[in-house]
Amino acid sequence: MLAGGKSSRMNTSRPKQYLEVNGETVLKHTMRAFQQHPLIQDIYVVCAREWEETVLDEAQSGQITKFRHAIIGGNTSYQSLMNGIAYLLQEVKDTDSIVLVHDAVRPLVSQDIISRNIAVCLTHGNAITAVRSQEAFLVSEDGSSSNSYIPRENMLRAQTPHTFPLKTLKEMMEAAEEKGITHSQSLFTLANELGFTPLHIAQGDIMNFKLTYPNDILIYQALKMLEE
Repeated sequence: MLAGGKSSRMNTSRPKQYLEVNGETVLKHTMRAFQQHPLIQDIYVVCAREWEETVLDEAQSGQITKFRHAIIGGNTSYQSLMNGIAYLLQEVKDTDSIVLVHDAVRPLVSQDIISRNIAVCLTHGNAITAVRSQEAFLVSEDGSSSNSYIPRENMLRAQTPHTFPLKTLKEMMEAAEEKGITHSQSLFTLANELGFTPLHIAQGDIMNFKLTYPNDILIYQALKMLEE
């Protein structure tokens, strides 16, 4: 679980994964979703060093019994991802193990999404959570005008988890190092850059949205209140 972001777009003093919603942090909500799934055995959280104790406290207070370790991330999300993979390769002996890489700031990930990721990965070798776009996309060089568009029928919006066997993640990490890649937007973009395709779709959900802006927190808070 990736929880190393600094949340510059949220305009808060605390990273969004540590903001409290209905008395609990976003991180705790997200960890609990994976704690509840019967096929999830171990939970690891990649975080900034200064938030390590907070992660440990959240796992303990939330009774996240599947939590195993807080992995110290890097200066970028890509470096944090690589640190997480490297740690798993040291600790997990069975490289056939399935790894679900999830954004800690997607706390509404459902049990069905987790199940579909595992099933698709076991069947096809990987799984990328995605939903079909409801809008067409304008193509613009400067953000002020457009001369073309991409039909929505060809577009999927990627979410997380991104799911791969650990041995595939090892191969990807080694290939990225060999090619001198030091940045990629996400695990699925890295897989495309390295040619680890095709990527197979696990059906996501519009509720599995990423908390990015202040309004996202308000929406999430309202949804949590409806659950009570």
